[in-house]
Amino acid sequence: MIGYVACECLIYDAQSLKEKRAVLQRIMTRLKQKYNISVAEIDYQDMWQRTKLGIVAITSNRMTTERELQRALEMIDSFPEIERTVTTFEWF
Repeated sequence: MIGYVACECLIYDAQSLKEKRAVLQRIMTRLKQKYNISVAEIDYQDMWQRTKLGIVAITSNRMTTERELQRALEMIDSFPEIERTVTTFEWF
């Protein structure tokens, strides 16, 4: 089962693209290290305080995939410098 999550996020304290990318790089690295997922910035690359992340997980059943994606979203929520706004799930 393939699960895909697109989540838009706000980074309020970023005053430049360099600061935004530093925050995103730290978050994406930790997500990749801790969970069996792929993650990338998929939109708003040229905006300082806004981003859209795409997260994909592939496992043998939907429950495991959904659990992995939910854990990744919980980790994103644990970072104080980023706020998750719109989140959509898709299944393939």
